[in-house]
Amino acid sequence: MPKKAVTPTRMVLNQLKGRLRTAARGHKLLKDKRDEEMRQFMEIVRRNKLLRERVEQGLTEAFAAMSMASAVMSPDMLEQSLLYANRSVELGVSYKNIMSVNVPVYDFNTRSGEGTGALPYGFAQTSGELDDALTKLYAVFEDMLELAEVEKTMQLLAEDIEKTRRRVNALEYVMIPELQENIRYITMKLAENESSTKVRLMKVKEMVLQDAHNYS
Repeated sequence: MPKKAVTPTRMVLNQLKGRLRTAARGHKLLKDKRDEEMRQFMEIVRRNKLLRERVEQGLTEAFAAMSMASAVMSPDMLEQSLLYANRSVELGVSYKNIMSVNVPVYDFNTRSGEGTGALPYGFAQTSGELDDALTKLYAVFEDMLELAEVEKTMQLLAEDIEKTRRRVNALEYVMIPELQENIRYITMKLAENESSTKVRLMKVKEMVLQDAHNYS
């Protein structure tokens, strides 16, 4: 017996069969999408792991070099050396589509001030450890930006995978079984009605023959 009342007619039966075919196609497409999203998600997870290790190593080396610079330079001179920046950074954001999910793509450009070198200070009263620390920080910045892009992509893909999984489960365990149950119910009712109609026709035929030939 179906959970919802349905009218056992051939028109409703044909409509339900059409909906079942559509639901089955949608289920297959969503399942394929979920599987492909999972495959790409796992690739991004592996990429995220490598990037995170690289960023952590780069930051560790940069902080170690900065600690060395702090040890050999006076705090006032260190602060004065880092007081003015000689580079500006322009960050741009665009988007790309991964399985109908728009994920960000970060892009940045650095520009040095006119007449300045790569570092924002002179070399007379600074240490080589400070040069090394800033060089390592500049190098790790690009990896940090890529890591932020990858982690945001992971978050958006995970959310869409969850939505797709729920839709697949709703089709697989609720909608498709309900349609199949309704189709079986209507088919059974139509078969019963057809059998009842045949019995009635046979009774009518028998009554007509009795009247025509006047026998009991």
